[in-house]
Amino acid sequence: MKRIIVGITGASGSAYFLRVMEALSRQELEIHLIASEQGRKVLAYETGAVLEEKARLWGGGRAAIVLEDNENMFSPVASGSFRCDAMVILPCSMSTVAEIACGITKTLLTRAADVMIKERRRLVLVPRETPLSTVHLRRMAELSELGVTILPAMPGFYGHPQTLDEIVGFVAGKVLDSLEIENDCYQRWEGNHEK
Repeated sequence: MKRIIVGITGASGSAYFLRVMEALSRQELEIHLIASEQGRKVLAYETGAVLEEKARLWGGGRAAIVLEDNENMFSPVASGSFRCDAMVILPCSMSTVAEIACGITKTLLTRAADVMIKERRRLVLVPRETPLSTVHLRRMAELSELGVTILPAMPGFYGHPQTLDEIVGFVAGKVLDSLEIENDCYQRWEGNHEK
């Protein structure tokens, strides 16, 4: 069974997190959820969702859900010997980007990301900030050079979305694609065959 770590931080964009988790919970996966304190607060503020309640619901699907304590540095995900296939942080705050880029691992979330980098495993960061400062861009470029996928929450409009859910689905689908998880969250580009 594939193991995936999903992190949520205090950046705006909790709807993306919920959509990705709904899709992942329908797969046969072991999912380790790590939320920063601000991630929990923003999730509740933006969506009304309580992480523990959502985790219980997702655990009723095909996936095995492990809700991690962000302060527990003794968690298996803090060690490179614990094999994980991929990790995504969405939304990913700029302070989290900076900590990961600088190797600061004061929490389980940043330690798990650090492990993914050092073990050369798939790490996807979904920043949701605008505009981006030079500091932000430099930290993201540093991470990209290390093999981290930087996937900004920038929806595409070629599928002519009609609802907010379709816009959220586009970003969620791109995240799942980056994790190599099959999905039908968005309409894929098939090209314009008109002459």
